[in-house]
Amino acid sequence: MKPKILIVDDEPSICQALTFALEDSYQVCIAGDAEQGKEAVQQCRPDLVLLDLQIGKVSGIDVLKWIRERDETIPVIMMTAYGSIRSSVEAMRCGAFTYLTKPLDIEELQIYMENALAVRSLSHQVIRLNHEIDNMRSSQYGGIIGASMEMQNVFELIRKVKDLDTSVTIVGESGTGKELVARAIHDMGRRKSQPFVAINCAAIPEGLLEGELFGHKRGAFTGAVADQRGKLEAAQGGILFLDEIGDMSLNLQSKLLRVLQEREYTPLGSNEVRKLDICVVAATNRDLTAMIREGDFRADLYYRLNVVEINLPPLRDRKQDIPLLSDYFIQRYNKEKGLHIQGMDEQARHLLLAYDYPGNVRELANVLEYAAIMCDQNFISEKDLPPRLRQNVDELPAGEGTAEKLLTSLTLAELEKEAILACYDAFGGKQKLIASHLGISERGLRNKLNEYRIGVKGGGV
Repeated sequence: MKPKILIVDDEPSICQALTFALEDSYQVCIAGDAEQGKEAVQQCRPDLVLLDLQIGKVSGIDVLKWIRERDETIPVIMMTAYGSIRSSVEAMRCGAFTYLTKPLDIEELQIYMENALAVRSLSHQVIRLNHEIDNMRSSQYGGIIGASMEMQNVFELIRKVKDLDTSVTIVGESGTGKELVARAIHDMGRRKSQPFVAINCAAIPEGLLEGELFGHKRGAFTGAVADQRGKLEAAQGGILFLDEIGDMSLNLQSKLLRVLQEREYTPLGSNEVRKLDICVVAATNRDLTAMIREGDFRADLYYRLNVVEINLPPLRDRKQDIPLLSDYFIQRYNKEKGLHIQGMDEQARHLLLAYDYPGNVRELANVLEYAAIMCDQNFISEKDLPPRLRQNVDELPAGEGTAEKLLTSLTLAELEKEAILACYDAFGGKQKLIASHLGISERGLRNKLNEYRIGVKGGGV
């Protein structure tokens, strides 16, 4: 498409002459006064403006300023029959691309126009690239990837709490990245130079978890053959991450609550009271409010820990992030395994988006690691994905689905059988022609013929 040029000049002869000279290479719009020129800028959206320095009683410099305020990427070439150093300097200071005196040399004008349009094109590229960079930055925060609104809300909460000594509880299903959020709070916040210490309350037996948290002195209990520093001491000055806090026993919950209230603790087997300066971040995949109602979690500890709650959405609720996450994992496995996978084809991407990921981001990482290992070409294809992603989306697992879905499934099967029967009759049982017409393989057709008992004794034909 030709570039669009706007000529703003109150001399009709100038407008006509420039139109005649430029119309073969450009779309030309004309405005005979300043107001028409402003209106044309808004309606025609020109790529370049040729602007007279004096338009009737209106200064072209004022129109130039008006244009620059609305879109500074539109280049403006000033024209005048009354050239002077002062007016030239003023035009350039206000953002004119260049300044030409009448009568215009058309060849010289066209050179300046081409240069101005090239600059505009580069300006648009810079704006686009900056926008892409901003999008890339906004889709990652503290090592977490997500461009969806749900994850942007998570990023905003991290920004708000990262520099505050506020207890945070991260809630989300297994595999959603709760520890990543905790680490982001640490790594992006004021305690980033201090320790980040994680402890999984579900992975350590109840009898040992207290010692892991508080530490112990030699002889504090059977098997305590030496002093041991606890996680509270190790996290001093930094952040203690209590993962799966819902699995902590009520007895230990009570002791933890006292520590958080008093900001001090005593190692097992010791009488020494130690001051504590930590920020606590807890995480759970359980419903703590339901546990409180059932008497399995202390309400007072819940309110101490849950000053700010960050809810991590499951991957099925933010599927627009799957392409970003997929690209990240492919690059990671390329680096780790010395692979050279460039991406995935459309069918594989479609199957990734169609799956619900009960294991969330952790499962997506597992899926892509499998696919990367299986892939023997530059792009991951359908055949490289795990079987569970390649299942027919119409299939219903045993024991699942509503009666309506089962009825729909049966109806589809009946329709499929009728279609095969019709083709079988039309093509006289010639399987190659039938398969070609139905768009399936001959092997697939044979399986269907056997399934519906078509063409066999006692069958449909």
